Amino acid sequence: MKEVVRKEILFDLTKAIEILSQKDTQDLEELKALSNHAIEDVAVQKDLDLISMTVLLYSIYKVVQSLQENEYQALVQQLRLASQELNNGNLGKYNRAMEQLYKIVKKGNASVREHLQDVMQAARIKKGTALLEHGLSIGQAAGLMGLSNWDLQQYAAKTTALEHSYHGVRAKKRLQLAWQLFGMRGV
Repeated sequence: MKEVVRKEILFDLTKAIEILSQKDTQDLEELKALSNHAIEDVAVQKDLDLISMTVLLYSIYKVVQSLQENEYQALVQQLRLASQELNNGNLGKYNRAMEQLYKIVKKGNASVREHLQDVMQAARIKKGTALLEHGLSIGQAAGLMGLSNWDLQQYAAKTTALEHSYHGVRAKKRLQLAWQLFGMRGV
């Protein structure tokens, strides 16, 4: 794992632990903001570990209110464990902690179990759309999030993610630049 990715995941884990350690009415908004912050790093790094963390954060944001108290505490404990193991450089134990985090989110309650695939798919689509807004193509964003181009395009078409403000360069200016590039004078 690249050091820059490791540091970013540690930041995300630390922030998630901080948010969830004390229940507060602003937790949902803070989790959503953290998830949105994490997607910016995915756009830059295009790393699978960052993608996994971003999807996890968004999934936690979606299901945290439906978790029982013991599941909530187990979630915070596993976040701490994942952070500790990643900080110590033990990637095997970090990956096992991440698996446990996904399991906790899955078993939250019956309705969450039924809809987790939908939540995970929605998280991938939502974060894929955010990647489009950061300048990635549909193919790149869909590939990074494990989606088909069609799935991402269906959702993105309903948002402003596909609208790019394009400021063209006039033909005369392009021609002048070409002449300069080849060391020629304008005619």
